[in-house]
Amino acid sequence: MAISLSTCFIAVDDFDKAIAFYRDVLGMEVRNDVGFEGMRWVTVGSPEQPGVDIVLEPPLADPNASQSDKQNMAELLAKGLLRGVIFTTDDVDGTFERIRAAGGEVLQEPMDQPYGVRDCAFRDPSGNMLRFNQPRKR
Repeated sequence: MAISLSTCFIAVDDFDKAIAFYRDVLGMEVRNDVGFEGMRWVTVGSPEQPGVDIVLEPPLADPNASQSDKQNMAELLAKGLLRGVIFTTDDVDGTFERIRAAGGEVLQEPMDQPYGVRDCAFRDPSGNMLRFNQPRKR
């Protein structure tokens, strides 16, 4: 039995800023843009991984959620406490420079980690932590 990842979700508070970041800065392609019951979902993904989608969604994607719950989730997102994603790159230093030059909020400059990768970290426009790692050559 084979199991593989097909979809993951990232909460965003501004779809236009999120699309500009994931498409224009990270080089993802926009695969879908759907509205339903006053909410919106945008699917992006790396051209190198056509079978893996990242769904950009509202902080609380439940049309029946209370206004209080929606506000609480928006506050957690603003603090950067909801989700994090780790991407792999073949050039972490080049990736870092490209994202920093585009105005990405740096959390960690590239560094060698004791667990075998060189990585860096940013926040996306909604506050989510994104890490970019490159396995170190042995």
